[in-house]
Amino acid sequence: MLGASELYRGSGAALMASSVWKGHITFGLVSFPVRLFSAARSETLSFNQLHKDDNSRIRQVTYCQAEDKPVPRSELVKGYEYEKDRYVVIDDEDIKKVAPKTAKVMEILEFVKAADVDPVYLESSYYVAPDEGGEKPYALLFQAMRESNYFALAKVAMHNREHVIVLRPGAKGILSHTMFYQDEIRQVDEFRTDTSLVKDKELDMAKMLITSLEAEFEPQKYHDSYRENLRQMIEAKIEGKKVVETPEAHIAPVIDIMEALKKSLAEKRKPAKVATAAAGTSVEAAAPPVEVATKTRARKTKTG
Repeated sequence: MLGASELYRGSGAALMASSVWKGHITFGLVSFPVRLFSAARSETLSFNQLHKDDNSRIRQVTYCQAEDKPVPRSELVKGYEYEKDRYVVIDDEDIKKVAPKTAKVMEILEFVKAADVDPVYLESSYYVAPDEGGEKPYALLFQAMRESNYFALAKVAMHNREHVIVLRPGAKGILSHTMFYQDEIRQVDEFRTDTSLVKDKELDMAKMLITSLEAEFEPQKYHDSYRENLRQMIEAKIEGKKVVETPEAHIAPVIDIMEALKKSLAEKRKPAKVATAAAGTSVEAAAPPVEVATKTRARKTKTG
């Protein structure tokens, strides 16, 4: 179990550079210092905006409408529009004065059964690491939650709002997830499932298909092929290669569900050689959408 100092000072892709929140966790009369670190972030390729005529980069300018001139960011303040075109100015000191105690203290409100927490409520994920002097009570809370199979619900203020947060035991320490509030969850009345449409034979066949596709959860084997294709396309354009379109996937309409399930199971039961050949075809079809425009010379081979 890594402490906050190891997470902060460590190096490597798995370690975080800085904490997003620092304070104390309290439950009952127990209190100990912790830090929160972002557990995940979305990786995307970003593009800059250029002027079409000369490919020069476009610069965003903050512009004052009243004075009809650009203004530096140092002259900007926060304003809340309470009526059309009427604002009240809010500065950092105003915000500090109304910050709740949860800005520095994460108070555990209650413990709930892990099975009762619907994942739809979970938003962002964070690692919770003990700060100096908090290792023992941190380990106590971690072990108690792990053995009792309970999650903790707490409140914490960060990123200009107060969050309800779920604390749960992970593989090596405590993880936390900010929660959506009830009024932020979209209640869709039309979202329902009519299970009376399902026949017993269809259900048995579907369960067999699920079993045939059963595997260990290994997230490291999944990759964003769209991002990879984008990166390869960019590299190809830099090198002066021709870019071709990725073949579209063909999705046949399902007319007979039993027939579709039978065919799916038959595909999964193909002999190893057939499956390998099919896999080779799919890899070739999924090759990067890049075609080399330059010609290559055929090599001469000697025969003995």
